Amino acid sequence: MHNPTISIIIPTYNRAYLIRETLDSILAQTYRNWECIVIDDGSTDNTEDLLREFIDKDNRFQYYKRPAEKLKGPNSCRNYGYEKSKGELIQFFDSDDIMKANCLEIKSSFFLESIDLVICKLSLYDFERDIEIKQSNIVSDDLIFDYFSAKVALYISGPLWRKSFLGKRSVLFDESIINCDDWDFNMKMLYFDPKYIICDKALILYRKHQKSLSVEVEVEEHFAEVKKVSDLLDNHLILLKNNKTTELNKFYKYAVDYNKSHLKKAILQNDKVQFFLLFRISRYSLEYNFWLIFFEVWIIKIFHFFFWKAYCFLKQSFK
Repeated sequence: MHNPTISIIIPTYNRAYLIRETLDSILAQTYRNWECIVIDDGSTDNTEDLLREFIDKDNRFQYYKRPAEKLKGPNSCRNYGYEKSKGELIQFFDSDDIMKANCLEIKSSFFLESIDLVICKLSLYDFERDIEIKQSNIVSDDLIFDYFSAKVALYISGPLWRKSFLGKRSVLFDESIINCDDWDFNMKMLYFDPKYIICDKALILYRKHQKSLSVEVEVEEHFAEVKKVSDLLDNHLILLKNNKTTELNKFYKYAVDYNKSHLKKAILQNDKVQFFLLFRISRYSLEYNFWLIFFEVWIIKIFHFFFWKAYCFLKQSFK
């Protein structure tokens, strides 16, 4: 493909204090044939003024507000940005990350006629200390399972997509999802078996956030987040089954392990999500003959039940 136009699609919400650096990094790209579409999700800061400044500077920047009738959230903004895009290649991006100057030039150079997707590494970066924490792992012999089980990390900006590949899908981003939205989108696209190339270079500086599938959520509503991730895994297990994916056992085993790790914490903290996790693990265990796990989780629950009853009884007796 000769010098294709790349559409960079960025959702943003109250990120005026960060997005300037992101847009500056796009403006500095050695690859010149791009358009940058920023979709504002209802910001109340000076995002609009800042974008007007960039548009006045370079007409390759575009600024839209999410239509009022569309759901709030980054996925809704990405879908809307995709509708507005005119490029042959699609680069989804976050409003707080940074492209290295040669990012688009290197990624676009891999696009032969047969390629649907180019994936680059990200540098997980501490911007306050100006140091790299680590680079994301993207090398895999079984990309669907390794991505499902968080052994590799693509994020939203690692992939550069051919638009004609994405255009064959009736739905891109699920607008009802807020957390793990990039994981959900990438998984669904991988099910369609894109022809891809790995670019083993870190071309993007990524501000690492807590809310991702592979990082434990350390927030007040921890178990609510655990349930959402468990539901998302369950939805994808159904998709994998419908797609007649082989070796489904290993996907279910990962889902069991995820639920089991949080079940123990939920039992100790006596959170009601324990029953949801317990019965989900039981369903998977019975369906895929994980008998040891089935008995393990129920023994833990029964033991804790009697221990808790004994504790409450003794506590009451000594009052």
